Amino acid sequence: MNGPPYEIVVAAMAARDIAKILDKSATDFGEEAAQRYDALISQALIDIGQDPHRPGVAMPPGLRSKGFYIYHLSSSRDRVVGPKVRSPRHFLLYRIKPSVVEVSRVLHDRRDLARHILR
Repeated sequence: MNGPPYEIVVAAMAARDIAKILDKSATDFGEEAAQRYDALISQALIDIGQDPHRPGVAMPPGLRSKGFYIYHLSSSRDRVVGPKVRSPRHFLLYRIKPSVVEVSRVLHDRRDLARHILR
C-alpha cells in the first residue's frame, strides 16, 4: 500500500452508472447476479481507496494529460467474499487527488473512453 487509505468520492455520474449497471444485471441475470456485481463494485472501490496505484491500474492513452486512471473490476474479483462474478465487464474511471480518489464513471469495457470523458 502507498500510504494511508484514500477517501473515495463517487461522482453523481458514476453513481448513475452503478445504478444502471445493477438494474440491468438484475433484469438480465436476476437479483442474485446484481448482488454479486454490487459486491464486486464495492470491493473495487475499497481496493482503489487502499491503493489507487495497485496492480491492474492503468492510465489510458489519450487521457493521461487529464489525469485519469482506470481499474477493471476483474482485478478485484478474487477479493470478494462469497459468490463471484464470472466475467466482469466494467471498469472504474478515476482521478487521484490529495487523500481522495474521485470516481468519475463506471463504464463497460467496450465503451470509448475519450467520448465519455470529453462530453
